[in-house]
Amino acid sequence: MQKPVKDKPIVLVALGGHAFMQKGEKGTVEQQETNAAAICKILMTLVEKGYKMVVTHGNGPQVGHLLLLNESGEQSVPKMPLDVLVAETEGSLGYFLQQAMLNQLKELPTSTEKKYVVTVITQVRVDPDDEAFQNPTKPVGPFLTKDEAEKRAKDLGWKIAEDAAGRGWRRVVPSPRPKKVIQRHMIRESAEAGNIVIACGGGGIPIIKKEDGHYDGVEAVIDKDLSSSILANEIGAEIFIILTEVPQIFTGFNSENETAISAITAEQLAELNESGEFPAGSMGPKVEAVIEFLEKGGKRAIVTNPQTLPAALQGKGGTHIIGSC
Repeated sequence: MQKPVKDKPIVLVALGGHAFMQKGEKGTVEQQETNAAAICKILMTLVEKGYKMVVTHGNGPQVGHLLLLNESGEQSVPKMPLDVLVAETEGSLGYFLQQAMLNQLKELPTSTEKKYVVTVITQVRVDPDDEAFQNPTKPVGPFLTKDEAEKRAKDLGWKIAEDAAGRGWRRVVPSPRPKKVIQRHMIRESAEAGNIVIACGGGGIPIIKKEDGHYDGVEAVIDKDLSSSILANEIGAEIFIILTEVPQIFTGFNSENETAISAITAEQLAELNESGEFPAGSMGPKVEAVIEFLEKGGKRAIVTNPQTLPAALQGKGGTHIIGSC
């Protein structure tokens, strides 16, 4: 094991689905590799500033594609449960990011600190009695028209819901709250040693702990931002960055009263969230994740889009949230 690097704190960066698939794309390997390279180039800003970095990411479109393949395949092909599909996307998307990150590191000026990049297939404990198993709400897969979604619901037994931001209809699956990241210690140790760690892909693989103490996977998808928040606290990250599609958090989003938030406390953000300002299917989970991180000891959180990240790190963009005034 390398000796810990003591200069800069750990930053956890949570990437949204835009990291791999842009609007209108089909999600080919070439497209996902190109998008991964673009986001990793931006993340080099953090590396150049000396931060120790852990990266998490979503997998909604990718796991949705795998689900569709499973459910429309021939009888002779065994269907894989949802936890296995999450593991598959952790590996494939982690590979895209890992390779892109390694290539970007080669472009940096020669450093005395040699960095490695590692992808961790991450398991996350959930409560087997979580009510989410009876009330699926987590969107996965591509956006569809109402007619397309209703047809697949009828043919494939899907639960469907309309996107809160009006982008279409998607399949929804159980999304229990994350309780603990199993690989937290090895993730922290590797990051403290100065390496870049890719973890909690798609929110992590949901598992339960049985009465005999053994682990078992369950059919669900964990919200990536909520599991990222827990991991950020567990590894002692000082800064939690959520990269999404918009440059800042807004009140009155997509209305004539839309107003950007540049800086706010966790308490103020919680009040807005409790008033119903942030939809559950859009900014809601991100806001909740930030509040939870700060309430549990995190120092600062930033919500922005990838293009604004360099400016946000200088305090010139994004939404900055702190625990108190």
